[in-house]
Amino acid sequence: MSKPTDMTLREFQELIRTRFFETDDARGTPGTFMWLIEEVGELATSLHECAPEKSPTPEQLHNLEEEFADVLAWLATLANVNGVDLTKALWKYTEEGRVEGVKD
Repeated sequence: MSKPTDMTLREFQELIRTRFFETDDARGTPGTFMWLIEEVGELATSLHECAPEKSPTPEQLHNLEEEFADVLAWLATLANVNGVDLTKALWKYTEEGRVEGVKD
């Protein structure tokens, strides 16, 4: 297993763009969105298998990490295909008073 590295969201989005953009752009938004949703479904399954009342095994934790990574990668891909800079988009959460409260 490779050692984790610290990288910014912008660096991660650019990494995904550099590696995959030609194929991703050809697939377009609808196909890319479907891949994202598939990965969200896989993450949901993994989370269900690690229900809060039990501690995940090392294998389950590894699977969770992989599914979270896949969701982030496909989200970055979808943003790239649509010309969205995720770092810039996050301003709504970093600007004081912009987003308040929580969803139940």
